[in-house]
Amino acid sequence: MIFWVLCTVCAGIGLLIFSLQFGWWRASVSQVHARVLMYHMINYPKKKAKFNKLRVSPRSFQKQVRYLKDKGYQFIFMSELAESEENCVALTFDDGYRDNLVHADKILEEVGGKATLYLVCDRHGRDWSVTKKAKHNSGELREEEKLSDNDVKTMLSNGRWELGAHTVTHAYLPSIDRAELYREITRSKEILEKTFDVNVKSFAYPFGIYSDRDVQAVRDAGFETACTTKEGISERGTRDPLELSRVKVRGGESMLSFRLRLRTGRRK
Repeated sequence: MIFWVLCTVCAGIGLLIFSLQFGWWRASVSQVHARVLMYHMINYPKKKAKFNKLRVSPRSFQKQVRYLKDKGYQFIFMSELAESEENCVALTFDDGYRDNLVHADKILEEVGGKATLYLVCDRHGRDWSVTKKAKHNSGELREEEKLSDNDVKTMLSNGRWELGAHTVTHAYLPSIDRAELYREITRSKEILEKTFDVNVKSFAYPFGIYSDRDVQAVRDAGFETACTTKEGISERGTRDPLELSRVKVRGGESMLSFRLRLRTGRRK
């Protein structure tokens, strides 16, 4: 009798933990609303690294995009979001890591996918995590190989990528004054458009941290859409195009987690 009571208690605890971790009970968001997924690196985790949650392994990424294709999702650029129809997904990559070309691009080619790259202009030799938290001074992000301009041109030429802006230096927006804010946002658009001869219509807030002041600066710079790191799926008709939520994809998580959050947009 005691054995069965313990089994029941353990099962209940397990179900509670599962519910808290995956939020399976949340209502599904209609497929009329496009999913915007957020990635950073497509690479293997590093031993004792602080930022392994930003590293989705190539094998996991391959499984994820194949699942999207098998489920009938249409891959779109962020510039196509306003005209998107049912079952659309926009893959976004922040910062500009070279593994986006080495690993992600090849996998996108396999499934006929495409993605938007939010590129930091002055990205080489920078460890921008320190600007947010001084204790993040390991140099890990500084040492991570970034895309060269020629790499970016290669990606743009194959038609699988479009560019979005992510400021000039990956600035921590709350720490800078208004003049510097406008320089970081407006100049990032100008630099990318001049360097790569493209129209840059979308922006992503560094660290996902922003205020009404920053949204206005993005609007003044002429961007049509802007992504946050708020978890969720922004619904057509009610979404602010300059404060779009995204589905965060993290390294080390299971396909079950990926599928559930694709349905609800949220982790918990």
